[in-house]
Amino acid sequence: MILYGHPFSSYTWKAAIALDEKGLTYEFRTLGPDQAEHQAELSALWPLAKFPVIDDGGTAVAESSIIIEHLDLHHPGPRLITADPAQALAVRFMDRVFDNHVMGNMQAIVSEHLPFVTPTPDQGRIDRAKAALVAVYAWLEANLPDARWACGDDFSLADCAAAPALFYADWTHPIAETHPRLRAYRARLLARPSVARAVDGARPYRHFWPLGPAPERD
Repeated sequence: MILYGHPFSSYTWKAAIALDEKGLTYEFRTLGPDQAEHQAELSALWPLAKFPVIDDGGTAVAESSIIIEHLDLHHPGPRLITADPAQALAVRFMDRVFDNHVMGNMQAIVSEHLPFVTPTPDQGRIDRAKAALVAVYAWLEANLPDARWACGDDFSLADCAAAPALFYADWTHPIAETHPRLRAYRARLLARPSVARAVDGARPYRHFWPLGPAPERD
């Protein structure tokens, strides 16, 4: 199995965390200006050329949530989406919360600070995204369960999404001390070995962070 992505990419983290949680062996192929051959391979597998993508024995699978569904269907290791349909729906819902409402708003702020996206940051868009993060932080504080992980005692797809989303969102707009449950959940995620590997793998690329010096607290 081959995983195409970049060590600083949040969605690449999500796929890599799942692969590590399931104990699967894979080759990581970094995408970037110095790896043109990897970009060509990715484009051949997935013409939209967005990452992450896995090449699983000749089968190309794109989109991080679908990659994780694929791994559960076709590979051994702990299930990341429970077989119980009702519980699985809750896991998929939280996956969407973290991707769309945490990661999505974090990325909206980051994009406003990327010169190749916009030469002048749109402060109105930044303020709206920060307000949306404040709202979802409050919702998570009120709705995370009294359990170790997002949907109970088992690490799941939802936690694979939560780890990179909350990691970078807290850098972008810090989670307030008035949200101790959410802050503690983020800390538990960062202590998880699969997540810690993703964090460490991204350290050499922290100079890419566009909102000023990358925080040193993580």
